[in-house]
Amino acid sequence: MNGTSFSIEHLSVVMTTETVADVTQATAASVTMTTTSRGIALHFQYAVVMIGVVGTAANALILYGLVASKQHKKLVLIFHQNVLDFLCCFFLVITYSLKLCKIYLSGLGGYWLCMLILSENLIWCATVASKTNLMALTIDRYLKVVYPTWSKKNVGRKMLYSAMVFVWIFSIVREFALTFSTSVVIDGVCYAYVIWKSREHQRAYGIWIFVSFYIIVLVLFIFCYWRILVVIRRQARVMASHGSTSGQAQSQQMQTNVIKTSTPEDKLTYHRVV
Repeated sequence: MNGTSFSIEHLSVVMTTETVADVTQATAASVTMTTTSRGIALHFQYAVVMIGVVGTAANALILYGLVASKQHKKLVLIFHQNVLDFLCCFFLVITYSLKLCKIYLSGLGGYWLCMLILSENLIWCATVASKTNLMALTIDRYLKVVYPTWSKKNVGRKMLYSAMVFVWIFSIVREFALTFSTSVVIDGVCYAYVIWKSREHQRAYGIWIFVSFYIIVLVLFIFCYWRILVVIRRQARVMASHGSTSGQAQSQQMQTNVIKTSTPEDKLTYHRVV
């Protein structure tokens, strides 16, 4: 009996020791993985800050060039597009710099810091505005090239400024409503876009974002620029076949409309195509 009792106790001690060792190894592995994940996240945030700095400087240089050449008054939507891109990069630097500081959020100030900056609300406001403005810019190019007479009569500065105001109102209302309804501060930490009424609401919102900002935008770009290319090539063929003065003047006017609404990169691509 004593031998049997000793064996059982010895086996129990061995099993307990092995269990403790397994738990210790699992805990060490978990800590190692957590440390590695934190290290990767930290390096990612530093990389984002550097990208934001470079983007801010590049867009600031472009804005300076447009203002110095006084093209910002003629190319209203293009200047507005560069302003939005500048703000995207600038807010990117501010947001991720504050995230690196690991600020403990408390009180009303911490709540607003979470809702406006740490939730990336300002970044997405500028990003959504940039995408919407790019769509307006594409439509403006399409109308000036495909329907030049109608565009000259109906699309003026008031309409362009109205489009710019709509871009800002749409992006701010959309992002603020989403951020304030799905973000929260818990124990000094900002948790953004985590509170949803149901999985169905979250899934429906994701589908809407994909359709409106990817599918519709892609279809719009393909249609508008395809029509622009067709009209330009058709006019070029007419001018080459007839060689008439009116056809040449109309073709030159159409080409001028494209160049006036193009960025430097677009102008280079346009000349290569034509």
